[in-house]
Amino acid sequence: MITASELVKRFEWAGQRVEALNGINFSVASGEVFGLLGPNGAGKTTTLRIVMGLLRPDSGYAEVGGIRTGPDSAAVRAQIGMVSTNDGVYPWLTVREMLLYFADLYAVPMQLAKQRLEQISERLELGRFIDQRCCTLSTGQKQRVILARGLMHDPPVMLLDEPTRGLDVVGSQTVFQFISHLKELGKAVLLSTHRLDEAERVCDRFGLLHRGCLMYTGTLPEIREATGKKHLTEMFLSMMHQTDVSLHGDDVCQPA
Repeated sequence: MITASELVKRFEWAGQRVEALNGINFSVASGEVFGLLGPNGAGKTTTLRIVMGLLRPDSGYAEVGGIRTGPDSAAVRAQIGMVSTNDGVYPWLTVREMLLYFADLYAVPMQLAKQRLEQISERLELGRFIDQRCCTLSTGQKQRVILARGLMHDPPVMLLDEPTRGLDVVGSQTVFQFISHLKELGKAVLLSTHRLDEAERVCDRFGLLHRGCLMYTGTLPEIREATGKKHLTEMFLSMMHQTDVSLHGDDVCQPA
């Protein structure tokens, strides 16, 4: 469902060229959770913006459902549900009003939108606050609403950008259960996070991103074999140390 092919993106910052992405490749199949992992500044958000068609790569391409994101980005975004900690809620709308509003933006017929709202509300336990204004909700409740919003148009692809940031243990568990539900529905899920311990719990495959370079991709056993490390945290610490040396002055991505 998602394909990224040789994505390159450069920015100019303070008179210097910054390689945000340096020829990265990955794919995400239906029913699969792919973890795009890396520290802040690794290129994760840039990748998501290109997949959504909000940013054009300097070279390479991204496809969603066989549609390239550049020429027909509106059609691409119709296939995507986006969940980000940077997203907000409309404070003066009730939860019900807000979710039905977003369904209408995607041209979901009202009767179908109401049915879908009931199903999602039951899954995410929105019932006791569904008719409250969003400004009255707790942080965890707002996150559930943001999760629900991403599903109102029933997209085949979900992009999750740091979905547990700022949440407590209970809120984070809600997100984990939501991701499991997405897999049951057969969604292709691209999870961008720097929380490696959480990624190990929910992802089927991983891409380890550092300085715009996708250093390793594969299942956890495959990456363990390639790196000689057991946990993702150990892999990243070793990889970051080695690539900080090997990539100095070098534009070519090579595994650590």
